[in-house]
Amino acid sequence: MAADEEKKESFETALGRLEQIVTSLERGDLSLEASLKLYEEGIARARFCQEQLEGAEAKIEVLSQDARRVLDRAQKPEPSRSDS
Repeated sequence: MAADEEKKESFETALGRLEQIVTSLERGDLSLEASLKLYEEGIARARFCQEQLEGAEAKIEVLSQDARRVLDRAQKPEPSRSDS
């Protein structure tokens, strides 16, 4: 899979193709050469999916930290002002 194709491909598309590859390999009716080629493609797609998941996880972590900061600020009582 070329790098340009990887960038254009969605996670869902890559995962779907990976599932097809696994099914084909599990059938066991391919030649050694065809199996190796599919295995190589599967590894590339698995790597792509893993990178996409790691990126999503990092975004979720940042958003969660931001949400915690907002909630922490909202829950802290405002300092009382003394009117003298």
